[in-house]
Amino acid sequence: MDDPPGTRTLSGTRGSRASADDRDALIPDGLNATLVLLRHGESTAIVERRFQGQLDTPLSPTGLRQASLAAARLARPRATPALPVPAGPPVEIVHSPLARTAQTATLVAAAAAGSDGFGRDIPLRPDARFAEIGQGEWEGLFATEIVERWGALLDAWHRRPTEAWAPGGESLAVVDARIRAGLRDTLGRLVAHQQPRSTDPSRLVGGRHDPDGPWSIVVAHDGAFKVVLLTLLDLPLERFWAFPFAVCAITVVEFVDGAARLRTHNLTEHLAPLLEERAQEVSEERERLGAL
Repeated sequence: MDDPPGTRTLSGTRGSRASADDRDALIPDGLNATLVLLRHGESTAIVERRFQGQLDTPLSPTGLRQASLAAARLARPRATPALPVPAGPPVEIVHSPLARTAQTATLVAAAAAGSDGFGRDIPLRPDARFAEIGQGEWEGLFATEIVERWGALLDAWHRRPTEAWAPGGESLAVVDARIRAGLRDTLGRLVAHQQPRSTDPSRLVGGRHDPDGPWSIVVAHDGAFKVVLLTLLDLPLERFWAFPFAVCAITVVEFVDGAARLRTHNLTEHLAPLLEERAQEVSEERERLGAL
């Protein structure tokens, strides 16, 4: 299909994807493990309503608080309501090397090592293959400017994401290839820590098996995680916009005998204290102003 009218021809592979053999090789046969996906906290670019892509922006003050709350939740996964992850510590924390994800991952590691967590250091593993989708000429620009200058292309990106993308940015096919390679290595390391799957009836929770294999945490980005989830669930890249990932939301994918199962998606309940704090600030501000 031709590029959208009025836009430049963009380099890169079209929406073609890995072969069936590559898909089969991604998840190791017989893998019984869990992968937790955590998006980074709010960044300064999000506050400013700028497109980020691979622009290296730090967490905002609110983002740091969000990341701390998410870190505390992952350090105590069995706290009520329990997350569907194994009881022991994670094997590692894999993260995009961009500042906003590195900061979030560091807070997760610190909470895990604390007395309220697992009480041990969890290895941090930066992996550029989990970086956000490159947005080329859009990176650093205000959303309003992109709408004004590239409105047709932006609309095409939302409607046909495998056929249109930011000028100078990455196509989904290119992103899929690097994400797939990163996942293959991450899952391979889980295999090395895998033990025989438990058949103890006491580990059945609500008719479902309570995860008891190794688990790892990946801290990355909205766009990257959309591709991760489509890849693990073997869904087409055309479904790119199907799964939202809120800032510091938790998603859990379990692997049972080599098959991926989405156990929970986009959990944000651990961020509730921020909403309560903000409501209190608004109430106090209105009282100071004499607002009724």
